[in-house]
Formats: sequence, structure tokens, C-alpha cells
Amino acid sequence: MTASVKKRKKAKVLREDCVACGACVNVCPAAAVIIHKGIWADVDHDRCIGCSKCAAICPASAIRMEIS
Repeated sequence: MTASVKKRKKAKVLREDCVACGACVNVCPAAAVIIHKGIWADVDHDRCIGCSKCAAICPASAIRMEIS
């Protein structure tokens, strides 16, 4: 018998599109998003709960939800 593994969606930042505005940081309930070196947002996948609030608010559409 094999155990089923539940796959969850996690946020992924498209660095080339990110404008480092910080909107995603402000809306993340798990504090999983930081602005890295003032250039782009970065997501801590261990903290990300997959709520997609960051992707919804991103003005540059630089955050995608992907199955991990």
C-alpha cells in the first residue's frame, strides 16, 4: 500500500517581472515573503501556506501559484 502525498500550491516569484513594491509582503498572513536585496520578492516555501493572496495583489503579475 502506498501513502498518498497531498500536493499543495506554493507561491513562486518571477524575478524578471518583480518590481519589489512590497505589496506581497504586506498581505502575506504567514510572513513567508521578503524583499531580497531590495530587488525582488522571495518566498520561503516552508512558511508559505498557499493562500495565493500575494499572487492576487501583485501589480506586476510576478507571482504564480505552483504545485510543490
